[in-house]
Amino acid sequence: MDKQMTISAFSDELAQVRTKKKEFLTQIERIVPWKEWLCLIQPCYYKEKKRDPDAHQVKKGNTWHFGYKAHIGVDRDSGLVHTVEATAANVHDATETSKLLTGDEDEVYGDSGYLGAEKRGDAIIRNKAGRKIKYRINRRPSQVKKLSKSGQYAAKKAEHAKSSVRAKVEHVFGVVKKQLRFRKTRYRGLEKQRAKFNIMFALANLILADRSCLAA
Repeated sequence: MDKQMTISAFSDELAQVRTKKKEFLTQIERIVPWKEWLCLIQPCYYKEKKRDPDAHQVKKGNTWHFGYKAHIGVDRDSGLVHTVEATAANVHDATETSKLLTGDEDEVYGDSGYLGAEKRGDAIIRNKAGRKIKYRINRRPSQVKKLSKSGQYAAKKAEHAKSSVRAKVEHVFGVVKKQLRFRKTRYRGLEKQRAKFNIMFALANLILADRSCLAA
């Protein structure tokens, strides 16, 4: 009667099998021994239980958030991201506006967080062709409520037109959060967040650019 292989014996046999992964790790260990590698990166470690010095907290509504924020510039026609900026969570959106423009824009759309961006000292008022850039920023709901009934009707219509364009930004965040499942930062340090954001939004661009192909 043939003897049945036990789970432990099976595991031992698998451990002896050479795989591409094991060969790769062996090669890396030969090039840069793990202990030497640790000695190089350990000085850069954050101390245990120490709060991330680059991250900050901000209150949105009635909820406090701690971490980082992604600011993106999206092309109106294609809906693809052309610029990504990473900041601590407490950095106001309007302060990053000039960094998100390419200089070719005729119009700039944004939510109410970007109100007053065109009045800042670093604001880009004219594009590369010398034409004045029109800032079409959504009003706060509280500002619309102060208007007369006829004024509210006209304002809501104008805000809807702005939002229909600005919604392309939300489409990108929808891909990042739902399809790529990136909802929380998992790294410490602003540079790591910036690298992660660039990867996530580059992948989102690929997904969005391929949608017409998928629909066909």
